[in-house]
Amino acid sequence: MLFGLGVFVCSILQSKAQQSSEVKFVADTLVVQAAGTYESDPDLAILAFDVSSQEKELKQAYAKASQSMHTIVDVAERNGLSKEAIHTGVLTVTPFYEGDRKRRARSYRVQGQVVLRVQDFSKVGPIMDDSVQDGISDFRSLTYSLADEEAAKQKAVADAMRRALGRATVALEQSKQKLGPTRYVNLEVLNLVGIAQLRSLDLLQTAESNGIPGGFFEAHKVAPPPLPVRPEKITINATVQCVFQIEK
Repeated sequence: MLFGLGVFVCSILQSKAQQSSEVKFVADTLVVQAAGTYESDPDLAILAFDVSSQEKELKQAYAKASQSMHTIVDVAERNGLSKEAIHTGVLTVTPFYEGDRKRRARSYRVQGQVVLRVQDFSKVGPIMDDSVQDGISDFRSLTYSLADEEAAKQKAVADAMRRALGRATVALEQSKQKLGPTRYVNLEVLNLVGIAQLRSLDLLQTAESNGIPGGFFEAHKVAPPPLPVRPEKITINATVQCVFQIEK
């Protein structure tokens, strides 16, 4: 019983010590919040293509889809893309049955996707046009982004920290005090803002509204939409909350 009481008293003393420490820490510190940004023209275009083939025989459907995927890869390589800039997903097979699944499938659909990372924007148009000529592959989306997002985020953070330090220094100069070391930093980096995108979703919705089974994949092949005259700038936002020590 005495042991339990001793632990309880010790806990109270520790709690009071912590409270007094926190009060002293807050009294000798300055809390500043600041936002920073980094803006840049995009230097990377991400192209995505859907590949789809539906035939009565699985072998035939798979061969067509596979060939279409190879066609896109060949187009990309002819336009100077490296192997690292070309990503081909796996081909998936979907059987279609007439009523009872125990019966033989009436047809098979084979689907896949190819994603290309293009840094030479002059190649985007030719790649899009040449990749959808076989009637099996379809343009899905075009996204403009940054090749090195991490470097851009670091610049936004640096801008936020400069603003925080500047504000803290000016605030303490008014009271003839000096800024000490940073005691705590809370950082938040927001997602990229201003990413321009072109998507084929409108084609999918149009196909489904017209009652075409399977929507986009069975719709009539449509040429890719025109490219934007100039991609939007990419903006990264960062927010910091800093606790600075005040020098005595």
